[in-house]
Amino acid sequence: PTIDLLSASKDLRSDSETVLSLRQACQSTGFFYLKVDSSQLSPQFISSVFEQSRNFFRLPTNIKQKFTDSELNRGYTAFQEETLDPSNQREGDTKEGYYISRDVPKDDEAYDPSKLSGPNVWPTLPTSSDDSDKNTINLDCTLWKTVMNEYFDTLNEIGLQLVKLLALAIGLQSDYFVDKFSPPMAFLRLLHYPKHKSDPEKGVFACGAHSDYGMITLLATDEQPGLQIYIDQEGDGDNCWVDVPPPPLGTFVVNLGDMLERWTNGKFRSTLHRVVSTGDSERYSIPFFYEPNFDTVVDCLDICIEEGEEKKYDKTTAGGHLLEKYKETHADFTSADNV
Repeated sequence: PTIDLLSASKDLRSDSETVLSLRQACQSTGFFYLKVDSSQLSPQFISSVFEQSRNFFRLPTNIKQKFTDSELNRGYTAFQEETLDPSNQREGDTKEGYYISRDVPKDDEAYDPSKLSGPNVWPTLPTSSDDSDKNTINLDCTLWKTVMNEYFDTLNEIGLQLVKLLALAIGLQSDYFVDKFSPPMAFLRLLHYPKHKSDPEKGVFACGAHSDYGMITLLATDEQPGLQIYIDQEGDGDNCWVDVPPPPLGTFVVNLGDMLERWTNGKFRSTLHRVVSTGDSERYSIPFFYEPNFDTVVDCLDICIEEGEEKKYDKTTAGGHLLEKYKETHADFTSADNV
């Protein structure tokens, strides 16, 4: 289904038509489309975000590699650095990326690398000693930072609006989760998939099969296909992988993450998904991961346990689960606490 965020936010009732539709999507596939109002986030602005993303990834690799922080998992991640499905992949994901999060200066009391809280890595022009690089750069770094910060802030607002709707869909008050996102862990990730053909039978994927680790993911994508979700149905193997058509700019592909599946004892689904490329063209996408605060305890909600039913998941924290997954999938990630 397509959820209209503007109309849904005007009718915050658990039995509204939109909330009922949202609940059905969360219980069946864990995926849906979310349309946002152009006055809040215009297609033109989203297009400019993609333009800036393309400008960065067109830089030479030796330049891009300068902008990374493996401890905070910020900045540039190289081609094949991430392997999201290690048991089925022969090589890393055939993509490169760039992580942006809440920008926390080192002298801020909230600075804590062990909780992934710290400064972003922003592209900068070479110094005078790097004259050999200057001719290879076509990036307005000031504009790039401004655009990414504005987009990040707007998606944080949209993320919280959606979390309120999801609370209603569970059967809770709309503000139930609000304090658990104060502040949130939020990560914007620019992704570039070069022309590299996937071959699932040989373990080569643009993005290996995985579920997302947090609460929700809002994905903006270009017009290129490739995203697939795993649907339980009769049969097995690739017969269960279903293509997700790219929506127009201004409409996001949304999927639920592991935290929401744990909170609802599996009633809301964090579904496996992957990206398979034909290799005919490049693909750009921009997922935004909206997660609870690092220290938030995630345990099954009483409202989601039926009589005679047991909890399916152990208690965890949002940050602990995220760090565990980063260690499993990112070759360059080095946790500050060495847990």
